[in-house]
Amino acid sequence: MTSKSKPVRAKPPSHELSTSRPRDLASSRAIRTVLFDLDGTLADTAPDLAHALNAVRLSHELPALPFDMIRPVVSHGGKALIELGFAQTHIDADFETLRQQLLQHYHSNLATHTVLFPGIAALLDTLESRGHNWGVVTNKPGWLTDPLLEALNLDQRASCVVSGDTLPQRKPDPAPLLHACEQCGSEANQCLYVGDARRDIEAGRRAGMQTLVALFGYIGEYEQPDTWGADGMVESPEAILQWLS
Repeated sequence: MTSKSKPVRAKPPSHELSTSRPRDLASSRAIRTVLFDLDGTLADTAPDLAHALNAVRLSHELPALPFDMIRPVVSHGGKALIELGFAQTHIDADFETLRQQLLQHYHSNLATHTVLFPGIAALLDTLESRGHNWGVVTNKPGWLTDPLLEALNLDQRASCVVSGDTLPQRKPDPAPLLHACEQCGSEANQCLYVGDARRDIEAGRRAGMQTLVALFGYIGEYEQPDTWGADGMVESPEAILQWLS
């Protein structure tokens, strides 16, 4: 398995610039806090999650799935991965047992191949040098989020980390993003949320934040991110800085 496979994602329509401007340009200059989704936005976690899914399949005497098939599903969480891996099979284990097997395999190999997306490290350095703070809002549970951020040497730098079990609500509910605002000392209209899934954009919009779609993330071939209502779409982390300028 390799993380070098060509990403599968939707292309923006030809009239849509990847650094399309926000609805209110003046407010973009007032952004104080940049919040990121984790899987498929901040970190390229697909290789380790794909390995975990295939480990569960192999334990049930099923062949490994191609990486390119798994990658677009990663941002949708463990439930979606199990549905992908076992929907067409006839095994005795129930869904929750399979999901727990997936999570345990993943927990044992959280950062074997996971790295920050190219350009993210420089982006975070630049944000900090410009006086922005930044944080993570993810649906991944804290017992997976916290050790992963520690392995990536980000745990002491993030101004907030809101995991899927920090609150009773999860994205697309706006509550986790509003909680992140409080933790970072910013109002919602001072925050930008960057994510690679429809629920990220929905949560950010409902929270009153500006939003960007990370096209470099795990977006499926038939998804249409240009219909999600984001303030812009970016092809790379560097484009986030261009958008903020």
